[in-house]
Amino acid sequence: MEQSPEQSPSPLFPSLPDDVTVDIVARVPISRYPTLSLVSRTFRKLIASPKLYKRRSQLGITEHRVYALLYNRSTGDSRFHVLHRKPNSRNRLVVVGSLPPMSSIGSFVPVGSKTYVFNNLESLSIDFASHTVQSIPGMPQRMINNVASAVDGKVYLIGDSYCSFSDEDGSSGEGWMKAVMVFDTEAQTWEPVMVKHDLPYGDLWSDSAVMEGKLFFKSFRNQHAFAYEPREDKWELKEVLNAKEWKGACVVDDVLYYHDRSGKAGVLMAFDPTKQSPCWSVVNGLEEFFAVEETDRSRVVKCGEKMLALFFTKIHDAKKKVLCCAEIALGRRQGEIWDKVLSCDVVFEDGLFDMVKCASVTV
Repeated sequence: MEQSPEQSPSPLFPSLPDDVTVDIVARVPISRYPTLSLVSRTFRKLIASPKLYKRRSQLGITEHRVYALLYNRSTGDSRFHVLHRKPNSRNRLVVVGSLPPMSSIGSFVPVGSKTYVFNNLESLSIDFASHTVQSIPGMPQRMINNVASAVDGKVYLIGDSYCSFSDEDGSSGEGWMKAVMVFDTEAQTWEPVMVKHDLPYGDLWSDSAVMEGKLFFKSFRNQHAFAYEPREDKWELKEVLNAKEWKGACVVDDVLYYHDRSGKAGVLMAFDPTKQSPCWSVVNGLEEFFAVEETDRSRVVKCGEKMLALFFTKIHDAKKKVLCCAEIALGRRQGEIWDKVLSCDVVFEDGLFDMVKCASVTV
């Protein structure tokens, strides 16, 4: 008896082997995948298959995709939306219906095509290639006020944890202390918890970033900033980073960017740790843009090679609150950073939604 199409999907191209078909679809820009998925159930199955994205990686044709976690104030749900970038058309944030609502609390850490989520209730791995979620081993012990970043496939969480400790004089005890937890995304295991006696307990961390293989951690109210070298387990105080409140920042080519709204007109700030005397500097080329756009509640995220996306809210027509996204190309002139706005679109028009997190992944 022949199987029905529901039981055995027909080949996408009957005259071609499946591997050749995968190679063809792998070369199609990801922005076209939503349209392809409408062609047939077989196309939808292929586009959701990890095999397709593994082949894209092998061919070296991966792309950056930006996802935003939006909180719905009317329902209390937080759901991921993808920045749908259409050629010759405006960008939009589109809900990813196959992903369930997420907790807005916790650390979200992109590694390749996945984002790892850690909070005191659960630990998750979100695969943005197949738009699926799976549980991973939970944190070995409770941690609060944590931030996290990834280096070489390992996620480093730093925060406050109730730990057992022993001092050099032989005394021991228990209490709340700064600790580091490390999750190996390849082995899917946790390394032993590291207690940090030399870090100030009580600081609330606001953000973290990775530059030149080092993790940089920033506390609220410009109290402290540290650089951590994971290979040597070495900490270093970075006072220059305390000059700015760089929450909602991103790193492109080992340079840290964030939108400073402390003045009348916002500016994009950059911190380059490779300079002989590292310091914050204003990014040139965006003066006209910030003079016109009244930006609020902003954050930046990498959206491609030498590109970042600036998300911000503003009051639009009829006094309606909207979420906007400006795509900015990064460049240099005579050693200084000069940027150019490529586009600026209203990407979400419902004023009842707030942006909680955003993540840049490679698929």
